[in-house]
Amino acid sequence: MNDFTRTNPAAPRARDLGVPFDGDPGRWNAITDVPGVEVGFATIVEDAPAVARTGVTAILPRGRNAAGVPCAAGIAVLNGNGELTGRSWIEEAGQFQTPIAITNSHAVGAVHRGVDVRLAHNDPVTAAQWMLPVVGETWDGYLNEINADTVRPEHAIAALDAATTGPIAEGNVGGGTGMNCYGFKGGTGTASRVVRSGTNTWTVGVLLQANFGSRTELRVAGRPLGPRSLAPNPMETTDWFERDTGTAAHATAGAGSVIVVVATDAPLLPGQCEALARRVPLGLARTGTTGSHFSGDIFLAFSTANRGGLSSRMTGGDIAVERLEHVAWGSIDPFFAAVVEATEEAVLNALVAARDTVGRDGHASYALPHEEIRQAFASS
Repeated sequence: MNDFTRTNPAAPRARDLGVPFDGDPGRWNAITDVPGVEVGFATIVEDAPAVARTGVTAILPRGRNAAGVPCAAGIAVLNGNGELTGRSWIEEAGQFQTPIAITNSHAVGAVHRGVDVRLAHNDPVTAAQWMLPVVGETWDGYLNEINADTVRPEHAIAALDAATTGPIAEGNVGGGTGMNCYGFKGGTGTASRVVRSGTNTWTVGVLLQANFGSRTELRVAGRPLGPRSLAPNPMETTDWFERDTGTAAHATAGAGSVIVVVATDAPLLPGQCEALARRVPLGLARTGTTGSHFSGDIFLAFSTANRGGLSSRMTGGDIAVERLEHVAWGSIDPFFAAVVEATEEAVLNALVAARDTVGRDGHASYALPHEEIRQAFASS
């Protein structure tokens, strides 16, 4: 089944099971609470000719009608065993002006090409100069035949075409379809926080692809639900990796990756976006991870404010001067808190929304049981 539609987000979320969280979420408690941000998915679930449990997640920072308008941006890395294309330009110029896509580790090239094709069709002025799509990845080879080239450029195009605002499906959807987290089924998760000051209101939203952490690490609001869970954990307890590789090497618990995208409509400088990205690991740590050597943990934060600023176009004319509005550094702490809180909740939303999945060679991944969560917080 190739699902190019926007999946109906009907699954319960962590809050629905009694998990307490800090902060004030936006209307949808999603990255799409940031005005203009749109998200779409292409979900690929097939058993022939190859077993596919994979897909593409697409984020349009300013919506489909302004894909080439720059956003201030910054990147941070907790552990570098992963990939995010376009990173060099973001570090150089403090901005990017393409969609963002997330997929599996071996599909980055196909998705990158798909974003190029769509931009060339829909924004020929941008395409005539240069395009540096931002494409991140995490490894889904336990459930998905990752070397089968299942993801093609048209899947990236379909995810971009499906992007819209509103509530977002989570768990087994888009790039998160075949992912695992803390020894449970993982995938796509999102959350948001509202920052208020006087008459001003801004939103910080997070979307992540959760594919990290070992079963013994998972904490839910401080409770060690991972070690206590009765759910099977074949990814960490069977010899599938030995059979795959023909060696005595055992799969390392906690190996995997997480790509986190932080969006805000608050006016921020590129260095301030980078500072927000550096706070993502604090939210991840609340859920228990210590950051595996075999995990690619890469974070991108961007601001949709200052539209028209940070431009980068060949003009050949007079030198242009721009001015950017930005939150004073001394007032930025509430935005740091929003990133930490939304990141923690997005991870747990991914775990709660995920569903038991059987993939290639009968490999199974089991979701975090909802009843275990309810029981842990029944007396809270």
